[in-house]
Amino acid sequence: MTHADPAPLEIYAGRTVHERRAPFSHRMSYRLALILIDLDRLDAVGRISRLFSVERFNLYSFRARDHGPRDGSSLRAWAEARFAEAGVDIDGCRLRLLCSPRVLGYVFNPLSIYFAEAPDGSLRGVIYQVHNTFGDAHAYVAAASGAAVERQSADKVFHVSPFFDVGGRYEFTLRPPGERFTLSILKQREAGPDFVATMKLKRAPANNGAFARLFASQPFSTLKTITAIHFEALKLWIKGARYHPRPEPISKTSVAQPGHRKDSKPLVAPAE
Repeated sequence: MTHADPAPLEIYAGRTVHERRAPFSHRMSYRLALILIDLDRLDAVGRISRLFSVERFNLYSFRARDHGPRDGSSLRAWAEARFAEAGVDIDGCRLRLLCSPRVLGYVFNPLSIYFAEAPDGSLRGVIYQVHNTFGDAHAYVAAASGAAVERQSADKVFHVSPFFDVGGRYEFTLRPPGERFTLSILKQREAGPDFVATMKLKRAPANNGAFARLFASQPFSTLKTITAIHFEALKLWIKGARYHPRPEPISKTSVAQPGHRKDSKPLVAPAE
């Protein structure tokens, strides 16, 4: 059975919520707009809108050097190598990347997600590439079951915030991109979950009107993301959060396991 190819470029807009539960409560919520881009059809992507370009400046743009190995080389080759290292078979799969676009040349991607999709549209594998504000990146690679909801878990091995140590375990709950996209990342500790992040986005076509409306409603959205991260860090410091110096990254890739552990403690996702 074959599956109709999706558009080479789509917009996903909505809201993300981050909530810390221990040792004190802290919450932030902001609007978010991402692009879902077909890595095999970048030439077509660049022709979709006068307001969006590939590998050149525009109101919105995409550059390969912002992702993967961050050297401008093939993102498909990089993703294929990561899946192969993790033992995930993506032969014949389409590769799409969900990420923040550049806005007037600037971007910061806290999280980029690669989807390996079989010809029938089912999900075979996922890469969660996490970036921190120190310029480091780490990829959590997971096999997928093709279910409507994917669940995976991985030990946290990458320094994301100076107000969290490198410890605990991430639990990913993912509804693959369709009319909507949702993601929940729960961080478990022995005493229970201490952090949850959610993303709830709705698909929109990528065209001139959509990009114009997006800029009118969320101008400089990527700059807002990095500003919000530092502002929230200041508030955490004022609340007395312990500072953890950045350790040297021990690796660039780790393998996530299917499912959530049986001893996981539930946490209700934060309200929008």
